[in-house]
Amino acid sequence: MTPATDHNKFCGNSSPQLVAMIGQPNVGKTSLFNQLCGLRARTSNIPGTTVDARIGRAGHTSMIDLPGTWAINLDQPEATVVRKCLAGDLPETFRPDVVLVVLDASNLQRGLHIAIEAMSFGRPCVVALNMVDVAQRRGFEVDPQRLSTWLGCDVIPTCGRTGQGIRKLTTAIGRARVSVATLPTIDDPAAKTTWVDGVIRESIPAASSTTHDRLGDRLDVAFTHPILGVAVFLAVMAGLFWTIFEFAGVPMELIELIFGHVGGWLAAVLPEGAIRDLLVDGIVGGLAGTVVFLPQILMLFFLIALLEDTGYLARAAFVMDRLLRHFGLPGQAFVPMLSAHACAIPAIMSARLIPDRRDRLAVILVAPFLSCSARLPVYVLLIGVLFAEQPAIAGLIFAACYAFGIVAALGSALLVRKTLLRGRTRPMMLELPAYQWPSLKSALLVCWDRGWLFIRKAGTVILGMVIVLWWLTAYPKPPADMAPPPIDTIITESADATPMNPMAWSFAGQIGRGVQPLFDPLGWDWQVSVGVMTSFAAREVFVSTMAVLVAGHDDMDDPDVLHRIETATNDDGTPMLGTASAASLLVFFVLAMQCLPTLAVTAREAGGWKWAVLQFAWMTAVAWLAAWITFQSVSGWS
Repeated sequence: MTPATDHNKFCGNSSPQLVAMIGQPNVGKTSLFNQLCGLRARTSNIPGTTVDARIGRAGHTSMIDLPGTWAINLDQPEATVVRKCLAGDLPETFRPDVVLVVLDASNLQRGLHIAIEAMSFGRPCVVALNMVDVAQRRGFEVDPQRLSTWLGCDVIPTCGRTGQGIRKLTTAIGRARVSVATLPTIDDPAAKTTWVDGVIRESIPAASSTTHDRLGDRLDVAFTHPILGVAVFLAVMAGLFWTIFEFAGVPMELIELIFGHVGGWLAAVLPEGAIRDLLVDGIVGGLAGTVVFLPQILMLFFLIALLEDTGYLARAAFVMDRLLRHFGLPGQAFVPMLSAHACAIPAIMSARLIPDRRDRLAVILVAPFLSCSARLPVYVLLIGVLFAEQPAIAGLIFAACYAFGIVAALGSALLVRKTLLRGRTRPMMLELPAYQWPSLKSALLVCWDRGWLFIRKAGTVILGMVIVLWWLTAYPKPPADMAPPPIDTIITESADATPMNPMAWSFAGQIGRGVQPLFDPLGWDWQVSVGVMTSFAAREVFVSTMAVLVAGHDDMDDPDVLHRIETATNDDGTPMLGTASAASLLVFFVLAMQCLPTLAVTAREAGGWKWAVLQFAWMTAVAWLAAWITFQSVSGWS
């Protein structure tokens, strides 16, 4: 046993400048943090690390919610951050005056080990005995006074879900002290086990008896079953994404309507010129294309937070771990990979649920392979060209696009885990938390935090990219007294078609013609190449770009526009979207990274642009090769 030193060190009556919250996973630490800080919190990267933590204010005190770890002395990123923070090896703004150790009152034995480790650093400590409501439901109570005597610091019963004990906890933080108890040394497992057993015997009255949660046990049998558990999981996820698609559509349309009115108002009040074009088409249009994702992001994180609070998410991760482990991914990867079918941006952001950095990077890199909703207009156009009179086959091809994306994602994940992110997949240490009613307040706070992070961090980068792309498509303007070169002539089935389009003169048009030789083996002419280049802003832009190039406007409600796209020809008179070229284009869009906003979020979440460049290069290479194989194969069959 090693007695703590500096027993007289107190914070006094003044509030400490920084309080670090530590604890193991599933102890309700984040819920407690939300009760203390509420909206006065933000997610921030810890300097010198790739780990994020939440930082907020509780009154005059700053608080940092460090990542959960099973033990402080583990060789893992989360444990390393906690260890450096408590040892004072981080920048001064991350050196805590008080350590708030959060323990699970319903599983005290597990948490006491990390409490011993935390107190060994000699900093003033307070213990939050959290989830006391769960302990009471299980039929026992912990005596906080006896536990305080053993630990040598204040122990406050709390409930992060309801806010119970928050005031007492705040008061205790203000008078925190270094432990005055004699604690076992952290490098003597036998002594720690003996000490913990003694604490358990004295802190939990003999009258308390643990009662098994029979309903919870029955639910666990169903939720973790190899077959039934997968069926339940698919049903839950189907309900989650049905909710997102059903209810996010209205606010997304409202956002588009608001930005449309703002753009129309600016167009009406500003004189014609570059400034109006920049504001209306560049800034307002770029913001609209960014903020329109916000409802999906908010709803996804809200529903995930509710599922996590109920305790189901841990069961789902346990079930999916059996499958994803074969591809070098942990069970926690299932949420980002499923949500990627709605949009890759919130999917990449939700990869923060994955504790191991290599696992997290693998998921971030492959998530965009999964078909998102932005690909749907392109699928509809190209599948309609290929199978206009065969709806049954069209439906099968539509489903095959989704399946192809899943195969590409899992195959790429396996490859990257065997090469760049080599190493054994981290064993998923998982404790099944108790079932409980979710906290609506905590879920809403998660929405606020993630939504603001998206707007503040990703939105600025995305906006800049969209403005650049707008400039490329808008300039230079075609000379009014000069006919375009022959290669720029738009050839369609209609003799009275517009002979020239401004897009053909733009930098984007020039780039499209410049890269056209790269796409020529795929069967695409310069018009399709321009559409592919402009679709980097967002995949669905491809459809409107092709409409502008071929018909002179992007009103897809005009039935003649779709007909013109389907029957347009190349400069040599061959169909622009023949069977082989349309098939190769469809495969390309299934696999390619055609989304600058996603690249921006990848750079933000992965910790650098090198990962975004790698993601873009790999997906583009795979898409080009698959499209080439498709074009050659279909051409040979035709």
